[in-house]
Amino acid sequence: MDEKLYPLLFEPVLKDYIWGGRNLEKLGRVLPPQGVIAESWEISGHEDGTTRVVNGRFAHKLLTELQQELGLDLIGSNAAWAEERGKFPLLIKLLDANRPLSVQVHPQDDYAQANEGNELGKTEMWVVLHAEPDAEVILGVSHEITRDDFRVAIKNNQLEPHLHRIRVKTGDHICVPAGSMHAIMGGLLIAEIQQNSNTTYRVYDWGRVGHDGQPRPLHVDKALDVINFEQVAPALCPLEPILADSGINHVLLCQNEYFVTERLEMAAGTVFANQCTGETMEIWGVLEGSVLVNDLKLTGVQFVLLPAAMGAFTIKATEPAILLRSYIAAPKSNEK
Repeated sequence: MDEKLYPLLFEPVLKDYIWGGRNLEKLGRVLPPQGVIAESWEISGHEDGTTRVVNGRFAHKLLTELQQELGLDLIGSNAAWAEERGKFPLLIKLLDANRPLSVQVHPQDDYAQANEGNELGKTEMWVVLHAEPDAEVILGVSHEITRDDFRVAIKNNQLEPHLHRIRVKTGDHICVPAGSMHAIMGGLLIAEIQQNSNTTYRVYDWGRVGHDGQPRPLHVDKALDVINFEQVAPALCPLEPILADSGINHVLLCQNEYFVTERLEMAAGTVFANQCTGETMEIWGVLEGSVLVNDLKLTGVQFVLLPAAMGAFTIKATEPAILLRSYIAAPKSNEK
């Protein structure tokens, strides 16, 4: 183990997409004096917005530079496939869906690699940090429909009856595999864990225009290539208990071949202890309350990266806290 490795904090990268607002200030983000901010990229190694370390001896290094220096000691052997492609495997965001996002879909890995250069596919998940009354998301189709009929509905501007809507509230989580047609609707603050990708195929954008006064481009052909039309009227994913004793309520939210995300509700004074033994990095997000990660104090909403070869760590709740824990499970095969 490299004893010099330690929990890493980053400076967020802000994105001013048209559907944003000013609500990320409520989560502690410092926004420009004017304008809307849609996303805060909290931990990112993507070329469209790479975060810098702000603490310790690696301060001022870009995450991509740090990965070049540390390699698998940073991301872990379970993500060796990402290291081979020169990619940081995950991207962590906060989203202010002040207005609805476009109806969209993200490609699977093989399609992205074949059609978008060295881009990854994009499986993602959302945790609802705040929801206005009657807030909802779109996920999947509302009924069985063929690819050709779906194309006709897009052309005729009659898509909405085919979209499956789900009412959501604060605390809900939504697993969104690549190929899921989806949209986050207005009135939602969301934490997003996703593959490190920025490829989105828009299907429908509610007839609005972008910053330049022109309609934002759609990507219908590529979208139809990757939409999973068998995802008919899906429900929210259930919570799967992991541990519920000693003052810690520990549940599984989403698990897929790219990441695992868990939620921990910790009573004041409780401690979660574990080790980063080289297989995977861990990314922890404090959504509410206050904790000590080793001796580093974090409050909601903050994210921290624990390098894969860091060794032992503890999470101690100094007051009641809700946290997300994300990591990369061992691959089922060596093929990606």
